[in-house]
Amino acid sequence: MLAATLLLLVPLSVYGAVRLAMAAMGPPPLAAAAQVSVTVVDRDGDLLRAFTTAQGRWRLPVEPADVDQRYLAMLIAFEDRRFRSHGGIDPLAVARAGYQLVRHGRIISGASTLTMQVARLLEGEHDRTLAGKWRQAVRALQLEERLQKNEILGLYLRLAPFGGNLEGARAASLAYFGKEPRRLSIGESALLVALPQSPELRRPDRFPEAARRARDRVLARATAAGVITSAEAERGRGEAVPHVRREFPKLAPHLSESEVLLRPLQSVHRLTLSRELQGQLETLAREHARALGRQLSASVLVVDNGSGEVLAHVGSSDYLDEARLGAIDMVGATRSPGSTLKPVIYGLAFEAGLAHPETLIEDRPARFGLYAPRNFDEEFRGSVTIREALAHSLNIPAVKALNAVGPARLVSRFRRAGVSPALPGDEEPTLAIALGGIGLSLRDLAGLYAALARGGEAIEPWHRRGTDERAAALRSGPPKRLLSPAAAWYVGDILKDAPPPAGAAGGRFAYKTGTSYGYRDAWAIGYDGRHTVAVWVGRADGASTPALTGRVAAAPLLFDAFRRLGPERASLRQAPAGVLRVSGAQLPPPLKRFAEPGEDRLAPGPYLDPPVLIAFPPDRSELELEAGDDLLLLKADGGVLPLTWMVDGMPIASAPHRREAAWQPEGRGFVKLTVTDANGRVDRVTVRLR
Repeated sequence: MLAATLLLLVPLSVYGAVRLAMAAMGPPPLAAAAQVSVTVVDRDGDLLRAFTTAQGRWRLPVEPADVDQRYLAMLIAFEDRRFRSHGGIDPLAVARAGYQLVRHGRIISGASTLTMQVARLLEGEHDRTLAGKWRQAVRALQLEERLQKNEILGLYLRLAPFGGNLEGARAASLAYFGKEPRRLSIGESALLVALPQSPELRRPDRFPEAARRARDRVLARATAAGVITSAEAERGRGEAVPHVRREFPKLAPHLSESEVLLRPLQSVHRLTLSRELQGQLETLAREHARALGRQLSASVLVVDNGSGEVLAHVGSSDYLDEARLGAIDMVGATRSPGSTLKPVIYGLAFEAGLAHPETLIEDRPARFGLYAPRNFDEEFRGSVTIREALAHSLNIPAVKALNAVGPARLVSRFRRAGVSPALPGDEEPTLAIALGGIGLSLRDLAGLYAALARGGEAIEPWHRRGTDERAAALRSGPPKRLLSPAAAWYVGDILKDAPPPAGAAGGRFAYKTGTSYGYRDAWAIGYDGRHTVAVWVGRADGASTPALTGRVAAAPLLFDAFRRLGPERASLRQAPAGVLRVSGAQLPPPLKRFAEPGEDRLAPGPYLDPPVLIAFPPDRSELELEAGDDLLLLKADGGVLPLTWMVDGMPIASAPHRREAAWQPEGRGFVKLTVTDANGRVDRVTVRLR
């Protein structure tokens, strides 16, 4: 009876002592495990950049699902083969260790479970005394009550020491093998199992032979436990042990650091970048800039046309190169865009019915008030088509087109597409915009050209993956437009045939180059059916570099960047409805030759004046308007100046020496437009505004 009572009292006493100890110790210090290295990862979860903890340790977030499952099987087989079934303490292991201690007079094997090891790591102390073991056991029981097995395993994977300032399996895998732990080999898995037992004495970068012996013991134990086969163990023993510790990835340093500064409380920053493409383009930009000159830098931005996601963000050619001011992120720097805006200018002219790619325009000396633009090569080509003028980036035709469209209309369209250009001293927009007299960033230009690739529909380049604010932005209101689908197609049809740089094959994507005033910035932006790539080359301090041009300095980098996207190019969009695919001779009379302001080229004499005709908008056409749309440009041909314009019988303001009038629609529906020339001749059209 007494023996039975004692047998009952002993476990009850132990249980009571454990409960008292648990209450006295308080909850386990799980907050310490939450302190991890801030990481920046790509679209697939691969590491782009990591930062040490406040204590200077590499402790990267990792879960059991993030590591090779054979590694987990080997870890449990070697450290705690009844981990899934015990409650924190393994009674069989305790009994075995006690028996061996009594029999041999010394410790032969321990009884520490993985849960007890996690308890020790949370406490930060490695007390080998009986009191220390008791404390670990109590903490292990607390952990088992509060957490699931996989959560406990996750704590071990995050906190286990691997030598130096490396903590956790992910940090160790990256430092010793240069890869994420989900792709471990058998030998690598065994080495990671072995290291936490004696992390400093088995460090492979300092004691490779000790590391090899420990690894081989793990392989033998795993084979005996049936976790791996003998053949797999043999292959694992044949693997070389790493002799050096690798640096952690430092990809996309500009974007990574800015994201961490903007969201300092966030531990994992998920970006839309592609790690592989980012690495390739960083190397490409570094090599390209070094070949051009000592102080020159280069930036590259790649955007997915369908989603607007940024796939690569190269802020400079070398982040650590002080001579090139590599720490400055040139993707967001405001600079003069040179001639890169000409496609949008001509696109607005196409959209307004002022021109067609085959329309003839004069490339001759011209003056606009005090402004007298000149071509880059100081030559004039006479009558050229707008296709030729844009393909060869002629300056004077572009200024003429902007003069007809209106600089304010161009800037308004930029803003409607989500791009806010910087004007000198907040002045009103002028014709100098056509040649770069405005401030834009590489990101702005990538967004504008992505809109061209999308048939004129604007989308903001975006680099944060899976965020609510992005989804909200896409849901807010109707799509914004840079150009109409037909105008965007005309532009792409011209740019796809732009002359390629020396040694490159053209016609595979649409692109445009630009050079800012004083040879300070060289640009090249291109797009195919899937991607838009924007390139900048220059000095980050804005200093001039003689002979620095977009065609020579930036275009080769653009073509090389497109090659990194793969050998196949996605086709540009098919021609939408409303596109006029004819030769210049087949164009309607108003579109055969570009009409410059004040020019009365269709009036052959006082008795043979042609009748006045409304050239745009056409009769019975439908025009799509959006909220906040800017002015609608009305255009007439023929007749004798001045012209009088009316909308539904009410006159609107118009310049007496021009055949165009700007009208602000007040709503949607059918309207009747009327124009009357100086001789009283009239033309009328009815259009529908949607």
